[in-house]
Amino acid sequence: MRLSMVVGSLVVGSTMIVGGQSAPDGKLLAQLKLLFPSASAFSAKEPSPPHFKAYAGDASGARRVLGVAFWTTELEPLERGYYAPIKMLVGMDMKGVLAGVVVVEHHEPYGYFSIERKEFAAQFVGKNIRDAFRVGADVDAISRASVTTQSATRAIRNSARRVARQLLSPIPLQEER
Repeated sequence: MRLSMVVGSLVVGSTMIVGGQSAPDGKLLAQLKLLFPSASAFSAKEPSPPHFKAYAGDASGARRVLGVAFWTTELEPLERGYYAPIKMLVGMDMKGVLAGVVVVEHHEPYGYFSIERKEFAAQFVGKNIRDAFRVGADVDAISRASVTTQSATRAIRNSARRVARQLLSPIPLQEER
C-alpha cells in the first residue's frame, strides 16, 4: 500500500516547513537558519534545480520568498576539490546576492586552515552572482590550499549562477571555467 504525501505545513521549533515532500531534518534546518536567520519557514526540497525556499511571514499569514538555498554537490557538472567534491549549502536572495555559505563536508588536505575557517564562507555574504569570483582578486586566496580554494569558489559561483538562471528573473551571464 502506498502512502500519499501530505501537503501542508509542519512547525519545527519556531521554524515552519511548507510543502509536500519530506521536510528538512533538524541539522539541515539549523543550516538553513544560518543562511536566512529572519526566515519563518522553509520549503521541502524542490526539484529542477534541487533547492529549498526561505520564507518570511507577516502577521496576516502572508509569506514572501526571501531566497533559495541549494547544495553545490547536487548541480551538474559536479565541481571537485583536490580529493573529492566539497559539499556546501549556499543561500541566495531573489536578486542574485549570496546570503551565505555553509561548508558541510570535504576531504581536502588543507581544510582545517582554509575552507573550514569561518572567514572563507563569510567573504561570500553579500557577493553578487555577477561578480568575477576570482581567487586572489575578489576572493581571498589561501596559501597551500589553492586547488581547494579555487574549486570551492567555482562550485559556489557556478551553482549560484545555474540556480539563478532557472529560478530568478532573467540574468544574462556567461558561465566561466
